[in-house]
Amino acid sequence: MHCPFCNTEETKVIDSRLVNDGLQVRRRRQCINCHERFTTFEVAEFIMPGIIKSGQLREPFNEDKLRRGMQKALEKRPVSTDDIEIAISHIKSKLRATGEREVPSKMVGNLVMEQLKKLDKVAYIRFASVYFSFDDITQFGREIAKLQEKEHE
Repeated sequence: MHCPFCNTEETKVIDSRLVNDGLQVRRRRQCINCHERFTTFEVAEFIMPGIIKSGQLREPFNEDKLRRGMQKALEKRPVSTDDIEIAISHIKSKLRATGEREVPSKMVGNLVMEQLKKLDKVAYIRFASVYFSFDDITQFGREIAKLQEKEHE
């Protein structure tokens, strides 16, 4: 790795540790030439499947869009950023595990709802109301009743 200070090609790793639930490696490096220290992060590179939207429109997977949608549902709810990131990692893992080059957007929506249901029931209902386009209060009631039934199982 090139030194960001003097551009020398040789640096040495002086410390490594796992971060982000073991999904990244943090490496502390030192330049052989100027002796400056800097940190790098190493992550495995995976190819995410493309998304097939309704109407057959295709677009690349967009992690920021996924994160924004989940954060919107979880706004002002007692859920940590770390828990959101872990949920996003689970969704991405499940999408990669399909082995498909493209997946329907409905699959992504269902995975998001599955994770939100585990994180926060209110956020789940918020997301479901948009996802299923609720247009009256009885639809909210039915979805809440389903949640209550599953809690009693």
